Amino acid sequence: MSHIVILSASVRDGRMSHHVALHLHRHITSSPAHTADLIDLAQLDFPLFHERLKFMTAPPPEVVAFAERIRKAEGVIIVSPEYNASFPASLKNVIDLLTEEWKRKPVALVPVSGGAFGGAQVTLQLLATLWKIRAWVMTGAMQVPTVKNAFDEQGVAVEAEAWAKRCDALLAELEWAMEATRRMQG
Repeated sequence: MSHIVILSASVRDGRMSHHVALHLHRHITSSPAHTADLIDLAQLDFPLFHERLKFMTAPPPEVVAFAERIRKAEGVIIVSPEYNASFPASLKNVIDLLTEEWKRKPVALVPVSGGAFGGAQVTLQLLATLWKIRAWVMTGAMQVPTVKNAFDEQGVAVEAEAWAKRCDALLAELEWAMEATRRMQG
């Protein structure tokens, strides 16, 4: 059984990318092959990054707990909206907070956009950032264009069968990487 963290990156009011994170969480936990931990950055409400966790003399307990949740995950799915051709500061904040926790961690990207291009620009920005810290980013991102037409507030997909196939394809890529990582660490 694989343990996956779903990181819901948006913290702003009226966010729609969180609907996608809810959908993924429900989809992943409906299978006995996976467990999932949904980390909602809006709930964590971390202060602005000042120092990496490993250099903090007295790290806040919520930061230590967050790091442990990422460390325990065999893979991470980042659900991020596209804001001005990039990703939200809340996501950059938690990426920069950690170091070893991201190294060689299989990461799948789910860029979310209100427009028709499905977050193509945020994908490029996240790739550069995650590659720099040596995360293992999956090539098969599950792009979500025109999110307001695709999911309701509870994360229910308008076209359930089509989104289930897309979720399964994303999970297959992530599962392959998680299995490869298990074998290399074995």
